[in-house]
Amino acid sequence: MLTARPAPVHDTLLYSAPCHDLDQLDADIAFLGIPYGAAYDQFAVSSEQSKFPDALRRATDRIVRGLDHFDFDLGGTLLDNQPIKMVDCGNVAGHPSDPTVHQKNAELAVRQILKAGAMPIVLGGDHSTPIPIFKALAELGKPVTLIQVDAHLDWRQEINGVTEGLSSPIRRASEMDHIGEIFQIGLRASGSGRTEEYEAAMAYGANLITAQDVHDVGMKAILDRIPDGGNYYLTVDADGMDPSLMPAVLGPAFGGLLYPQMLTLIKGLVQKGNMIGMDIVEIAPDRDHNRRTLIAAGRFIFNLIGTAVRAGYFNK
Repeated sequence: MLTARPAPVHDTLLYSAPCHDLDQLDADIAFLGIPYGAAYDQFAVSSEQSKFPDALRRATDRIVRGLDHFDFDLGGTLLDNQPIKMVDCGNVAGHPSDPTVHQKNAELAVRQILKAGAMPIVLGGDHSTPIPIFKALAELGKPVTLIQVDAHLDWRQEINGVTEGLSSPIRRASEMDHIGEIFQIGLRASGSGRTEEYEAAMAYGANLITAQDVHDVGMKAILDRIPDGGNYYLTVDADGMDPSLMPAVLGPAFGGLLYPQMLTLIKGLVQKGNMIGMDIVEIAPDRDHNRRTLIAAGRFIFNLIGTAVRAGYFNK
């Protein structure tokens, strides 16, 4: 043989089956791309982070070489030889003349995933993209404990008149009746938050946990502060990690969380209650040397799924 096949281009994440019709969704785990959020600049129709969902899909074979490969993070294969159905629902559609269409479609898409009984795992753009997800979680009809990993507070009321932008997701979540306790882990340095936003978070009763807190006492001690038996949703801003681990972010801050700490958090949440879903946002693939940030993001998702499989999440 004189030639070889070209390297595969992955259109879905983790070798999952494509799902082009959410009305026919039949799955345990559903991947969904939400590339666009609410821009602060009326002329901004895209962002560097909007490329993340498709870039992560293309990195599938660097996250895991195959679903039949033994993985030492899990002590076996990803799906543990169980008939778990993973699907990739593609990216939420929008409209070029009305940026709010994308947000409305995102909420509806997540609601459909939840109605179908699947776990939503969302690949987002900037950190405004989880806001429609938070709205959709009302579909569950039960209180949700929100876990945020981030360097920044994200409690801004508005910027340039935009109330659902990337600096406001946790402020908006705090206004939703179905969102209960909020734990914000990895805080450090300064972002767009002012003293007013800090005071609003404290008045709500948000649990503000700095990255230094985690380094000082360990992630297991932080997990102990989160009540057992909750319904947990995890939103991960890549700049919550140290830039040595995830460098492809627009707001790097030194001293962030490390890979073993993140695995302890993810696996611990799965084991202590009901993990209902997660998102990863704020990754700019064009800045990612050797795809380190993409691979780390993929491994977080991989370990969430593998731990949930072993905890019997999909056998209920």
